[in-house]
Amino acid sequence: MSSVMAGVLQRTLRLKMALRPLFPHGTILPTCRFSDGNSHSSFPAFQSGEVLASTRKLHIGTEGVRSAPGDPPERLPFSRVTEEDLTFFRKLLPGRTVTDPDLVESSNVDWLKSVRGSSEVLLRPQTTEEVSQILRYCNSRNLAVNPQGGNTGLVGGSVPVYDEIILSTSLMNSILNFDSVSGILTCQAGCVLENLSLYLEDRDYIMPLDLGAKGSCQIGGNVATNAGGLRLLRYGSLHGTVLGLEVVLADGQVLDCLATLRKDNTGYDLKQLFIGSEGTLGVITAVSILCPQKPKSVNVVFLGCESFEQLLKTFQLCRGMLGEILSAFEFLDTDCMKVLNTHLRLANPISDCPFYILIETSGSDPTHDSQKLHNFLEEAMTSMLVSDGTVATEDSKIKALWSMRERITEALTHEGFVYKYDISLPVERLYQLVTDTRKHLGDRAKTVVGYGHMGDGNLHLNITSPAKDPALLAAIEPFVYEWTASCQGSISAEHGLGLKKRNCIYYSKPSQAVALMGKFKAMLDPRGILNPYKTLPDDLIRQILVSGDHTKAPL
Repeated sequence: MSSVMAGVLQRTLRLKMALRPLFPHGTILPTCRFSDGNSHSSFPAFQSGEVLASTRKLHIGTEGVRSAPGDPPERLPFSRVTEEDLTFFRKLLPGRTVTDPDLVESSNVDWLKSVRGSSEVLLRPQTTEEVSQILRYCNSRNLAVNPQGGNTGLVGGSVPVYDEIILSTSLMNSILNFDSVSGILTCQAGCVLENLSLYLEDRDYIMPLDLGAKGSCQIGGNVATNAGGLRLLRYGSLHGTVLGLEVVLADGQVLDCLATLRKDNTGYDLKQLFIGSEGTLGVITAVSILCPQKPKSVNVVFLGCESFEQLLKTFQLCRGMLGEILSAFEFLDTDCMKVLNTHLRLANPISDCPFYILIETSGSDPTHDSQKLHNFLEEAMTSMLVSDGTVATEDSKIKALWSMRERITEALTHEGFVYKYDISLPVERLYQLVTDTRKHLGDRAKTVVGYGHMGDGNLHLNITSPAKDPALLAAIEPFVYEWTASCQGSISAEHGLGLKKRNCIYYSKPSQAVALMGKFKAMLDPRGILNPYKTLPDDLIRQILVSGDHTKAPL
C-alpha cells in the first residue's frame, strides 16, 4: 500500500470516531495544518470613487460639511401628549398605561444603548381591538406612535427618536391555534420566539427561524423586520413561511389577512407589504406561520480553515455532499474568536485558525445523516480544505458550539462602542469587505471583525472603538456603503434600515423604487404617525407630509 493511501486510510479510520460527543478540550478530527500562503481571497481593492456621485449627497451637507446619515432629523410637527390623552389611554388600558419614567426608561433605549428616545408614555394593549382604538385615537390627534416588540433591533428601529408613544405588544402573547397535521401556527404578535419554539418542540415541530435574540425577540417584530437568522438556508425567509397576518393600520382599521392556506392566488398578496416594513405601514397583531417538523437527527460540526478561499471551497463541497440535510453554514474569523475568549471566557473547541465554520445538519434518519456527514468530512480532510475540527450530536454540546456563533454580538459589546453593518454580497466577495475595511481604517479602529451567514451571502461587519467616535464613523461611512454598492450588494441583509440606515437606502434601491415605497406610506399612513424617522429617507418623508395630496408622492 502506498504511503498516500495509508494516510487516507488512517484519516478514514479516525473519522469513524467523528460523531461521538464533543469533548471540552479534545479535537475529533485529526489536525493536519497546512497553508497556501494566502489567508484571504485575492480580489481587486475597491476604490471609493467608482460609485455614482449621487450617493454622496447622503453624507455631504449643502455646504460640504460631512453629516452622519443616521443622525436623527428634526422633530416632525406631531402633537404632544396631554392630560386629556392620558385620561383616554388610562380608561382604555386600566393599569396598562405606564407613565412612571423609571418604568418607561428601558423601552426608550435600544439593546445596544446607542439610541435613546424621550417618550413619556408606554401603552401595553392585550387585544387587536385595543390596538385599533389606540391608533384610531392617535391618528385623529396626530400623535406619533412607536410600535415595539422585544426591542432587540440593531438599527434603532424599535425605540422612539423623540416623544413618540410606545405601543408595546409584550402582553399580546397568546397562541391562538396550532394545526398538528399541517404544522401551521397562529399566534399573537407578542409571543417570544423561544417560547414558541418550546411549545412546538413538545409537539415535534420547530419554528422556521432561529435567532441569537430568541429569548427576547417577538414574532411580530421578527416579521416586521423580516428577520433572517440561522435557519434561513434551510427553510427560507419569512416572505415564504408566513402565511397570514393581522395588521392594524394607522387609522385603526383592522386588516384581517390571517390566512392559513399554503396556496391562495386571489388578488395581491398584501401581507408581503408588511413583512419587513418595520412598523411604518401598520402594527402587526397576529401571525400565522408554517412550521417544519422537528428533525430526528441533528449534528453540528465546527471546523477550522487556513484561508477564506478554502472556506469557499468547503462551502461548495458541503452543499454538494450534504444536500437536503444541510440546515446552517455559518462562519467567523479569528478576531471574533479572540473577543469570545477574552470577554465571555468561551474556549476555542479546536486549535487556532484564521477562519472557523459552523455547519448544522438536520434530518429524519440518524444513520443516513451520519454517513453523509462522514463522507463530507472525509473529503474535506483529504482535499486539505480544513485543518482541524470537532463534531457534536448531544444537545448540550450542540448548544456549546452554537454559542461560539450566537454570542459574538454580546462579546463585541464589551469591546466598547460598536459600529454594526449587515451586508449582503456575492459569496465570493464576502470577506474582502472586511480586509479592505481594515486597510482603509488602519489603527483608527480598535477591532474589525467579520462573521455571518455564509449560506445566505450575509456578512456581519463589526467595527469597535473605545467610545463613540464621529471621526471614525466618517471614515467608515460612506466607504462601506459605496464598497457594497459597487458589488451590487445590499446595505441591509436582515437587520432592516431603522433610524440608523434610513438615508442610505439609495445605495441598494433605485430612486423609482424608493418613491413607490413613499406612495405606499402616503396611502396607508398619510399623517406619518407610525414609527416616524425610520426606514424611509428624510427627503421622501418631508415630501409626503408637505404634499397637499398625500396620494401623490413624487415618482
